[in-house]
Amino acid sequence: MKHSELAEMPVSRETRDRIDAYVHLLLRWNSKINLIARGDEQRVTERHINDALQLAPLMPTGLCSAIDLGSGGGLPGLVLAIVTNVHFHLVEADKRKAAFLREAARVTAAAATIHNLRVEAVELAPASLVTARAFAPLPRLLELAYRLLAPTGIMLLPKGETADRELTDAAGQWNMVVQKIPSKTYPGATILRLSEVTRV
Repeated sequence: MKHSELAEMPVSRETRDRIDAYVHLLLRWNSKINLIARGDEQRVTERHINDALQLAPLMPTGLCSAIDLGSGGGLPGLVLAIVTNVHFHLVEADKRKAAFLREAARVTAAAATIHNLRVEAVELAPASLVTARAFAPLPRLLELAYRLLAPTGIMLLPKGETADRELTDAAGQWNMVVQKIPSKTYPGATILRLSEVTRV
């Protein structure tokens, strides 16, 4: 991966080298376990790394820790941990993917703790930021995430073209302030920034 391919971000050469190390490991493990689609391997920076990086400017300031649900191959949680130095709790039920996350956190010296548990089973203090990418439709995601989100916290959720429908489906059970940010990496995709989340 060429450094110039990374999204424009004020990060050090060391941080970019850590991202390179993560990508190298991701591609090596992807031949054994399904972390990303095989067809995305030649475009991993464009389709996955930059997709995660665009969340960084949307994160709350002064953040100490965050929770990423269904972390899979570490997108977006591990990438954000690398570039922001915020401590991320990565929740992943699949044992093989959790093993990858542990190795990737070690290799990149990321501030991350891996929890090899289903989201329903994890016990963590509510965080000011909860992220999730390609994990669950919004109504189900809110049910899972609500107890892990601090009252003043926000959720950052990359969503595809179904974002508006998912918001409509969730509206009957949830009140929230919704900010929709167009994705810079996927045409028609949206980042949902949710705050003041409460049950109806």
